[in-house]
Amino acid sequence: MKQIFTLLLIVIQFSVNGQNLYTGRLYDPGISKELAELRISQLAAIHYSLDFQLPEKKVDPIQARLILELSIQRLDHPLILDFNDTSEKIKKVVTNGAVISITHENEHLIIPASYLKNGENRIEIEFVAGDLSLNRNDDFLYTLLVPDRARTLFPCFDQPDLKAHYTLSITAPKEWEVLAGGRLNQKVDFGNFIKHEFEKSDLMSTYLFSFVAGKFEKVGNSEGFPMTMIYRETNEEKKKASIPAIFNLHQQSLDFLENYTAYKFPFQKLDFATIPIFQYGGMEHVGAIQYREGALFLDPNATDSELLSRAKLIGHETAHMWFGDLVTMKWFNDVWMKEVFAGFMGGKIANPAFPNINHDLLFLTSHYPSAYAEDRSKGTHPIRQNLDNLKNAGSLYGSIIYDKAPIMMRQLEQTMGEEAFKKGIQTYISSFANSNADWNDLITILDKESELDLAEWSEVWVHQSSRPIFSAELEVDTNGTITSLIVSQKAEDGSEKVWPQIFNITLIYEDRMETIPVTIFEKHLELIRARGKKKPLYILYNSNGLGYGVFPFQKESLSQIPNLENEVMRAHAYLNQFENLLIGNVPPREAFAVLRKGIQAEQNEIIAQLISNQLGQIFWKFLREKDRSDLLPELESDLWNLLQTDRTPNLKRTLFNLYSGLAYNDRGLERLHGIWSKKESISKLLLSPDNYTSLAMNLALFGHEEAENILDEERSRITNADRLARFDFLRPALSRDLATREALFLSFKNETNREKEAWVLSACGYLHHPLRQEEIRKHLGVALDLVPEIQRTGDIFFPKGWLVNTIGQYTSKEAWDLVNQFLKENPNLNPALKNKVLQATDLLERAQRLSGGD
Repeated sequence: MKQIFTLLLIVIQFSVNGQNLYTGRLYDPGISKELAELRISQLAAIHYSLDFQLPEKKVDPIQARLILELSIQRLDHPLILDFNDTSEKIKKVVTNGAVISITHENEHLIIPASYLKNGENRIEIEFVAGDLSLNRNDDFLYTLLVPDRARTLFPCFDQPDLKAHYTLSITAPKEWEVLAGGRLNQKVDFGNFIKHEFEKSDLMSTYLFSFVAGKFEKVGNSEGFPMTMIYRETNEEKKKASIPAIFNLHQQSLDFLENYTAYKFPFQKLDFATIPIFQYGGMEHVGAIQYREGALFLDPNATDSELLSRAKLIGHETAHMWFGDLVTMKWFNDVWMKEVFAGFMGGKIANPAFPNINHDLLFLTSHYPSAYAEDRSKGTHPIRQNLDNLKNAGSLYGSIIYDKAPIMMRQLEQTMGEEAFKKGIQTYISSFANSNADWNDLITILDKESELDLAEWSEVWVHQSSRPIFSAELEVDTNGTITSLIVSQKAEDGSEKVWPQIFNITLIYEDRMETIPVTIFEKHLELIRARGKKKPLYILYNSNGLGYGVFPFQKESLSQIPNLENEVMRAHAYLNQFENLLIGNVPPREAFAVLRKGIQAEQNEIIAQLISNQLGQIFWKFLREKDRSDLLPELESDLWNLLQTDRTPNLKRTLFNLYSGLAYNDRGLERLHGIWSKKESISKLLLSPDNYTSLAMNLALFGHEEAENILDEERSRITNADRLARFDFLRPALSRDLATREALFLSFKNETNREKEAWVLSACGYLHHPLRQEEIRKHLGVALDLVPEIQRTGDIFFPKGWLVNTIGQYTSKEAWDLVNQFLKENPNLNPALKNKVLQATDLLERAQRLSGGD
């Protein structure tokens, strides 16, 4: 096998116009699996010493220097570094003291073997830093290099299983703060600039290397593990309410994880930066975590859900220090492992501090709808996906990783038992610390703690896609006694696979409920415990919300959903009704009626949020335009009257968000304007400045006659420079003038205009809102045609977000035909990217069957 592998990796060198060109899979653009495997056998003891010169103006280039020290163990191949930028940016290469000619082909900088030696080598490279992942702004910048973007910044070996140490120095404008993965060693004054020299970092993968520099404030904690935060938030109330909590939450997370993993915090420091325009909630860089600023700095009147979300986010990123940073996946097809464990631990860390929240309920509503949204689509895929080249790794991310995988992991923990699961995780961490592991390594360890064959168990959950559709057969004798109750499952994709899982079913009687636990490992299961029981009024399947799939229901039970006292039971019933709607078992108008009744009665904030989301989706996706117009006056009035009733502030906020997203009729606009202008108020409704900004934008979107004056006034209220920049970016998307809106959307064809990805997605949400689609739908072809380029230039969540906020908002047959035409004309579209298209347009496709489109 070794001889065959060597033959496959033969390097063919030939001369064209005096240049050496290299061909073969090793030299494909990106990082092929073949190249990664070669380098693992070739390299060791990697140390990057990097120096970056940051100018005052963001348009000026960043001069940089790399000293690469490493041990080479075989010389049968050249040394192949990754650098995904133009050859002109590489200025000089010195290898073991010799200046060599620059060979840069297919995103690789190639050092011929003749300049290398067995053992220690030193390579010096002068270059201009690549801009793609520097996220440069006028007065700050930050790197974001996951999954394969380190190679767009500097020459490196950009694969997760080649961990290295980094020694970094950054020269930046004097008034700038700089945060990096190593401890700050010293500052050297150079007049208008300061050189920040950092100590040698801990061992890490390239995607975890980072630095942040710019005009930030800095604060540290006074007790516990030393931490430093840099931030740009200016609202004094948010700062006072949030800064102590942010440090406390990191300390609590650290303490929990040291105990759970039985492994001390593994790195020299735990610092973090909050960034206003950050693309994700957070990113787990070693020693320098980055967060979206708005996720950490909350209003003093933040809801429990918002506080819990912050706590889980901090727990998630701190957990990554063990799950992802200390123990890292070998290859990005197992990126889901670090994400599922971080999310799983985030919940374990944060939940006990919020005893008034039903965490089983929150898990259900946080994960199942998003998991189903991708898993029910024609773009579904397994949790563990195939990946032949790291350049495609960004397309692996999505709700299958972030939402289905946690459901799978909870099933696994419940099946194994919490203590056995925890013991296996501790063994996993200690066995692979400062190294790399894959799913097979973990499942082998867990299998020793379980009576189940976990390899067989994970085959359907981890290695295959789709979800089960459950059915039931109930037989009753003439006395009304159950003689047989059989639960069956079939794969939604028509395959023969079966999901082993556990859940409850509950028999509902007039005066009681009786629950039967279900453990199903086959297609058909007769529930012996149901025999001899009286026939119930109806049966709730998956009544504890633990099971995964679409479950049967009895039509007469739908109207009773709001009356179910158990919160998890009630939420799952709403969720299951919605999934049955989408497969054609419940008409949209009937489901909408149940939800309208439910929102009137609901007192639980989490369930109210679920109902609100479903109401909004049915309203905009599955009701025709005429039906919406006919329904709106009564709906608007009902919701407004509901806002006048006695509800908690948290629930009032949820109800108002629903109202302000639907009330586009004249009466609704009048009332929304009254709230925005502060001439009218609603008892217990606490709105932040950001809420008022969103409300002003909705008024413009809905066509209020004073829209321009409203936006002018709202702009004058904004004092934070970052929020003001966002407002100005979004304003053309809200213009009455079609040409202005079109110009903004078409400007996104230019990569530079897409740099603020979160802003671009918000703008597209307004531009392609159902109320604006008639005028701008002619540009939908542009939205689709840009997808491959957006995948190449954007961060990992941007392609799906772009699709969801453009063509994903449509319901018309014209839009669906355009999707099919695009897929037909692009047969070689990256399969993972094709999946994103199909995921984002799943409801568009279903609208053709459920409502016939508009």
